[in-house]
Amino acid sequence: MVKVSILGATGVIGKNVAFTLARADTVDEIVLFSRPQSVDKAKGETFDMYDALAAEDIDCLLTPSCDYSDIEGSQIVLITAGAPRKEGMKRIDLAIPNAKIVSEYAKKISLYAPDSIILIATNPVDVMTTIALEASGFDKKRVIGIGNHLDSLRLKAYISRHLNINSSEVHTRVVGEHGDHMVPLLSSTTIGGIPLKYFIKSVDIDVPRLIKRLRNAGNTIISKKGATEYGPSFAISNLISTIITDSHKVLTVSTYLDGEIADVEGVSLGVPVVLSKKGIAMIVPIHMNDYEMDKFIDASEIVRKATDEVKANLDD
Repeated sequence: MVKVSILGATGVIGKNVAFTLARADTVDEIVLFSRPQSVDKAKGETFDMYDALAAEDIDCLLTPSCDYSDIEGSQIVLITAGAPRKEGMKRIDLAIPNAKIVSEYAKKISLYAPDSIILIATNPVDVMTTIALEASGFDKKRVIGIGNHLDSLRLKAYISRHLNINSSEVHTRVVGEHGDHMVPLLSSTTIGGIPLKYFIKSVDIDVPRLIKRLRNAGNTIISKKGATEYGPSFAISNLISTIITDSHKVLTVSTYLDGEIADVEGVSLGVPVVLSKKGIAMIVPIHMNDYEMDKFIDASEIVRKATDEVKANLDD
């Protein structure tokens, strides 16, 4: 029996992940965990979802709860709880208040679901990945942030639309911070197996504009509709399904580094990994040109500084 628990399930991302995951029909039970004052809303969400799932003959048990004992036996526990990012806010602005929430949840997960994989969606996700890792005491292979998976999907979509080429032919990746200091790996991007640099010679691609658009993608959506929901929800559901099905796909997530990439250590950043039912099976070595390497190292120092600041405030 496959069981997934979502902490913060009444939020925009949490409930969308629950429904997307239920529709994928790969999970037997989803626990929609919320604060006691929000449990009625969680119940309402489950009733609404059941009606929709009936139309597709999907039988997935949806359990609204505010009792930690209900997350027992979960293979994956997703933390989406925290203050949402508003227009004009940087993800790092949310760091200290959200770290307190993530830390508390991670400690509870270690007590009630000690064999689970913790997946972090709360922003700033790279900082929160380290906070959850240290608070839970889990092996780093079992504490995973959504990292640059969504950024990589966005870059893939932008290139696909710009070139009018099926997205399955676009192979690209974004690493580093999930934020202003993300690093698109354009040097290793390929279209149908052909390096992007050869397409740039024959197709009008404004690379700086493309990167700027990518970095501003989340804030652009928030400014127009108030929140991001479909992109993050599908990206998170994709990660969960990849883990559950043990498919060993290479996806870009935030994980704590011990020198595996560019000799960076002691900080969580987005890097490509092989995902399995046990979590991170391996961190995949990547090639970066000098510019990308410098930016990746810059990102590591910025995230490290933010993480240290947050940890100092948690200790106060």
